[in-house]
Amino acid sequence: MSLKRDRDDFVNGTREEEDGEERGGKRMKESSSAILDEETLASGSRVVDEHHEHEYEERVLSYSLPSSSSSPSPSKRRPTPFQQPTQLTTFSYTPTRDLVFDNSALKYYVEPPRGAKLDYGYERWVRRGLEEEKGRLDSLLRALEKVREGEGEGKERVRGLGVVSWRGVLTKILTAPYGEERDAWELNVMKVDETLYFEEFVSDAKAKEKQNMNPRQSMQTYYGYAFESYCTADTPRRSNPDATQGTRVPFGWSGDVNNNVQWCSVVRTKLGNTRILIGGEVDCVREKYTGQPDTFVELKTSLTIRGAHDEARFEKKLLKFYFQSFLLGVPEIVVGFRTPGGVVSTVQTFRTVEIPRLVRGKPGAWDPVQCLDWGNRFLEFVKESVEECHGSRARVWRVGFSPGEGVRVRELNETEMAEVEAGEDRVGFLPGWYWRGLAAAWEERRTD
Repeated sequence: MSLKRDRDDFVNGTREEEDGEERGGKRMKESSSAILDEETLASGSRVVDEHHEHEYEERVLSYSLPSSSSSPSPSKRRPTPFQQPTQLTTFSYTPTRDLVFDNSALKYYVEPPRGAKLDYGYERWVRRGLEEEKGRLDSLLRALEKVREGEGEGKERVRGLGVVSWRGVLTKILTAPYGEERDAWELNVMKVDETLYFEEFVSDAKAKEKQNMNPRQSMQTYYGYAFESYCTADTPRRSNPDATQGTRVPFGWSGDVNNNVQWCSVVRTKLGNTRILIGGEVDCVREKYTGQPDTFVELKTSLTIRGAHDEARFEKKLLKFYFQSFLLGVPEIVVGFRTPGGVVSTVQTFRTVEIPRLVRGKPGAWDPVQCLDWGNRFLEFVKESVEECHGSRARVWRVGFSPGEGVRVRELNETEMAEVEAGEDRVGFLPGWYWRGLAAAWEERRTD
């Protein structure tokens, strides 16, 4: 697919696909247990779950990105406001994947050596377990509870939240207008006390696929983690190499890669009228940690740019780079450009706020204003489409996005609910302890 597109194609997040309707129809038939016409899409339908004897309510709503002619151009429309993220708390994961509310996993940025070989240590790479691929909200909800139970303004700072989710989910939502066919995604959603909880839907088969990449994909994924080892240290200054290591360990290597170890930030922000709690991993800080995101650094790798085609590909990647950092308030991104064989050739630092200027006015350029506008409309749409969980009954909805087609929302049936809960102590995808805490709060309000 050509990367060159007119800017007007993206004024409202649209993509022209001649066979879009046909492909959209096929996907609807595959994902629904009934063939739904346009009227049914608007109103919902009652269908029979083949795995059970009773009926369940399945509502499927369609929301397509509007055409460029249906709204004013970006220059004439007021941009959707986005509030500067404010950090509420942090937490760490240990080498054995234990959650601790401290900064033990915090790392400092140090200049990586040129010529660093990113395949070093690959055979000792410690990967996260299969369950971690599902991106559960549990640790983020633990952090939210910690903030609520804290002294001072903690409870007020998380009052009236409209969305709770990981940064990766919000990045998928905001970059959707410029997605290609492989960028389709599905999310699970629950609405409790007017708060939308989002988690990425990753089936067991998909999780296993992520764990069992082919050797080439696996090595390319590892390059990014190895670059982080060369760029980080436990102190703001790189310590002298241990003389006992001799020449066995390359200069700048801070330790073998263990994906269990992470340092995460939890921030509060606001998109339009929606208050959002976001959690995400932070690679390192520059010089000192201030308690806010102003010294955070994001680390990335990319192939060395050798011509116009490579440049266009990199500028497209910058969209994801930008929003990953933007959402957490990370002010800078350090990119290690590497050879196809995984050797660092150059290192370049990008200021997050300046990235949109690098692509502005170029063929096929992305526009962050459009992404924020689309994200705001998406959240409003989901908020209106899904229904509240009441009492002891959980309701989980599946939100699916297909580039060129738009968004569809439907409620999960009992078989799908069982898959989401996976035999664990959960109500929907929310952990049982969190749900019971919400239930206790409901009861307290009822008796007041």
